[in-house]
Amino acid sequence: MQQQLSVITLGISDPDRSKRFYGEGFGWTPAFENDEIAFYQMNGFVLGMWLQSALEADMQRQGLGRPGAFALAHNVDSPEAVKQLIDRLVAAGGTLLREGDAPPHGGFRGYVADPDDHAWEIAWNPAWAIDDRGLVTFGV
Repeated sequence: MQQQLSVITLGISDPDRSKRFYGEGFGWTPAFENDEIAFYQMNGFVLGMWLQSALEADMQRQGLGRPGAFALAHNVDSPEAVKQLIDRLVAAGGTLLREGDAPPHGGFRGYVADPDDHAWEIAWNPAWAIDDRGLVTFGV
């Protein structure tokens, strides 16, 4: 089976607040949006933000109020870019979880939560190449 990811959908409580965070913070523009959902075309997959109650109804699963034990990651091209993006995300309504710093395994990273408490790692890893399309290649 092909190793690929098509869509990641995050449950959100306020679409306008979410669009502000992703629009002003990351600078992303939805490929599609309505009153309860926004889809962002990413590099090879789609990131969805869907009103939590509608996502619960679609899944037939209640209680999605707290995100799971995961972090999404956005890699950038320098340690300075990590700090700059974290600052923009916080200014756009995010919550600082961890200031940018150098972990023991190398690179530079920090964490921000979006308005619905989904954690984002903002990272620079000198061993991971990012091409012109934004595709990251795992390297060690």
